[in-house]
Amino acid sequence: MDSDKTIKERLQALRARIAAHDYRYYVQDAPTIPDAEYDQLFRTLQQLEQQYPHLITPDSPTQRVGAPPLKAFGQLAHHTPMLSLANAFTEHEVRSFDRRIRDALAIDLVDYAVEPKFDGLAVNLIYEDGIFTKGATRGDGYTGEDITLNLRTIPSIPLRLQTPHAAGLLEVRGEVIMLKADFERLNQQQQQKGEKTFVNPRNAAAGSLRQLDSAITATRKLTFYAYGIGANQVNSLVFSQHSEILAYLVSQRFLVAQESVTAADIEAVFAYYHKIQEMRTSLPYDIDGVVYKVGNLSQQEKLGYVSRAPRFAIAHKFPAQEAVTELLAIEIQVGRTGAMTPVARLAPVFVGGVTVTNATLHNEDEIQRKKIAIGDKVIVRRAGDVIPEVVAAVPGERSSTVQPFVMPDHCPVCGSKAVRLPGEAVTRCSGGLFCPAQRKQAILHFASRRAVDIDGLGEKLVDQLIERALVRTPADLYRLDVKTLSQLERMAEKSACNLLAAIEQSKQTTFPRFIYALGIRHVGEATAKALARHAGTLDQLMCMPIGQLQQIADIGPVVAQSIEDFFAEPHNREVIEQLRQSGMRWEESSNAVKPPSTRDNPAIAGKVFVLTGTLPGMTREEAKNQIEQLGGKVTGSVSARTDYVIAGTDPGSKYTKAIELGVPVLDESQLLHLLQGHPI
Repeated sequence: MDSDKTIKERLQALRARIAAHDYRYYVQDAPTIPDAEYDQLFRTLQQLEQQYPHLITPDSPTQRVGAPPLKAFGQLAHHTPMLSLANAFTEHEVRSFDRRIRDALAIDLVDYAVEPKFDGLAVNLIYEDGIFTKGATRGDGYTGEDITLNLRTIPSIPLRLQTPHAAGLLEVRGEVIMLKADFERLNQQQQQKGEKTFVNPRNAAAGSLRQLDSAITATRKLTFYAYGIGANQVNSLVFSQHSEILAYLVSQRFLVAQESVTAADIEAVFAYYHKIQEMRTSLPYDIDGVVYKVGNLSQQEKLGYVSRAPRFAIAHKFPAQEAVTELLAIEIQVGRTGAMTPVARLAPVFVGGVTVTNATLHNEDEIQRKKIAIGDKVIVRRAGDVIPEVVAAVPGERSSTVQPFVMPDHCPVCGSKAVRLPGEAVTRCSGGLFCPAQRKQAILHFASRRAVDIDGLGEKLVDQLIERALVRTPADLYRLDVKTLSQLERMAEKSACNLLAAIEQSKQTTFPRFIYALGIRHVGEATAKALARHAGTLDQLMCMPIGQLQQIADIGPVVAQSIEDFFAEPHNREVIEQLRQSGMRWEESSNAVKPPSTRDNPAIAGKVFVLTGTLPGMTREEAKNQIEQLGGKVTGSVSARTDYVIAGTDPGSKYTKAIELGVPVLDESQLLHLLQGHPI
């Protein structure tokens, strides 16, 4: 039987191995073993500790799990105060800070430790004899809330220091944050569960860290970045520069911002500030400025403190990325594809370095989800060059005069009907051929090579035609003349003649190309061919009901609705008529199909057919088309819901299945009998 000493050594080896893998995974982002192998190591440790509970130590990786919920947080005093930094918002304020430092130290140049200012929650970790024992929030700078149990759940916080001889107490200072990617995942999970989403990563981190139930904190992915040391009662640890402290923290497997540097003077400080400001949106975490500290620790001590802030450090804040203002109105912006986007009109507010008066609201669902109303006080966010957005209404600030937002049912630009297809979040204008907001896109698509193919009609030329109000719809292309075109930039008479020849040639097209050229949403080339084949004529297509459209192969309810909405819009029909009058021609089928009617042929309409074998007088595709044109449905397999199986020679397994299920089996002559309206 193994002795306690042997088991203890095995446990220590397992804990050290798991801690090393945690460091590589959570801090270095470079795992060296598969998850399954890590899970096996962890389970082995758990099993051993369950077997020998008296050998469990506070620094064991198994102790990161959440503990029972607390009724309230206790208070924990800091051995060295966690004082706030003074803020600077302008270059002038930073230069004044530098001048005060140089004057106080009587030197010409100062080395500064320069690092990003995390936008998270400052915490203090206490290590006693190398073991993490307690942790607290900043609080009032002298006493914070004891959140030890929650901090234990954060994998990037080492539970044991690596220093061989770390007898005594050591305070490690840093910030608990939620990385941007983890924040996005958390909000997606919250939405899926129908629960409240967080406004930004800082709120998410703070809310997660201050849970009374640490089991909830354990489910949130939080990250700790170390940036300094408070009380240091470990005799073996002596530092002279702030950079040495950071190097020590890295050696102890703490995460430290890789962007931390030493600047030789104030000009280098500003260069860093502008560089990190440009990098801001690409960093994996949110920052709200840069921290400058005198790098020499003895100089820090000489400079001392004023009130509740150190004299030797300052935070140079970025222009605010979030601000509060009033939502004055919600207007609708129509995009080039007809998408109708709600845009917030705001009382002017300075955010992210610029004055913002407009911000996106994305779509109707987002407005409802965020419960935003016109007249609300709202939080506006702007990150870098990203379009400003309204994040949320300010809780508790709503007045009785606010107005709920209702998405309009007509396009504000052209008056066409606004439609929102099933499964889509975006409402769109249905006036694709007519709407000025969609004009450029509609004309370019109409003239494209796979549509009516007007060679030489490129984007820059279309821009000129639209800017000079020469073309408003595709039909206007057929009214252009040499004189008008020759007045455009880079359009001599010969070029104008060539373009007119291409426009004239485009009048002779095919029915599928013309359908595709109309730019009906969800109607690509293959669908256009199916529509042309099934409808036969444009007039037949334009009046085809949605039920019949859905009987065409590969046309489901969303596509059918889109087609019906397009042809139901009078503006579109008007442009189509103008195109016909201009001389556009295509070959239409002489066998145009009459819309199916259960009154005309109740023997076919609504019935389900299966075709099998070789028919003597028609192909199966021809039989399928005739059945579908009269309101029947053709499927590929026999079931209890099949009304008829049409069998030719060599019918195969479908015939056998029909006999087994008792489904009527007809030959071609009987099918023709049904197609002529006679019941069997």
